[in-house]
Amino acid sequence: MVPLLPRIADSGGMPRKPRHREPTASEQLEQLLGEPWAFRGRPPKHDVKRWRVSDDWPTQIPLTDAEIAVFEAWFGDVFDELFGPA
Repeated sequence: MVPLLPRIADSGGMPRKPRHREPTASEQLEQLLGEPWAFRGRPPKHDVKRWRVSDDWPTQIPLTDAEIAVFEAWFGDVFDELFGPA
């Protein structure tokens, strides 16, 4: 003999509460910006022929001794291969 499971009461046609859903990243950005986020889904394809590259860096860029020490510590082997030992 198979035991009978208790029946779940019918809600009587009452509407269900909607489940809470977390907003997507785009929806969160829209809330923060106050306007629709323009990049939903796949990013638009760009025509690289229309790109323009500009160089507005100064001719000489000042570096501190600490910055030079970091580059020598991390990239010293690469610099030696490229330019020879100092």
